[in-house]
Amino acid sequence: LKTAIRDENPVVFFEDKMMYKMKGPVPEGEYTIPFGVADVKREGEDITIVATSSMVQVALGAAEMLEKAGISTEVVDPRTTWPLDEKTLVESAKKTSRAIVVDEGYGRYGVAAEIASVIAEGAFYSLDAPVKRMGAMHVPIPFSPPLEDVTVPTEQTVFQAARAMCGKR
Repeated sequence: LKTAIRDENPVVFFEDKMMYKMKGPVPEGEYTIPFGVADVKREGEDITIVATSSMVQVALGAAEMLEKAGISTEVVDPRTTWPLDEKTLVESAKKTSRAIVVDEGYGRYGVAAEIASVIAEGAFYSLDAPVKRMGAMHVPIPFSPPLEDVTVPTEQTVFQAARAMCGKR
């Protein structure tokens, strides 16, 4: 948010309400996060999971489950959608040869689709499988929190998709 406020250009900042309840370490002192620089949250060799916003925690949880199943998972948080750090996303997919994009929005016509397209084009010859998009169900998002939670990807659904993509059903 500080980077957005300090930028001289117009900036659209999206807040994910699913993150309001999250707690975690915050650096002491002044810091900003640069636009257009992805963060590799976890290094891995077998599959890349690119996750946005609150789905980063879902991806990290799925990665822990995958590790127990013998699958090394790289988790990448793009942090900004424009500019998008295409280089980091493509290089990660090339390294692992498989990629899943997880977003709490719909899988089509949005952020997940655009990121999947960037990876598919940039890492085409290195991929062992098509890039998979995981997003909200194609239903109106319910107002009820328990029902809303059912409509978005979970650690378990991401784990199952990644395991299948790696040939381990």
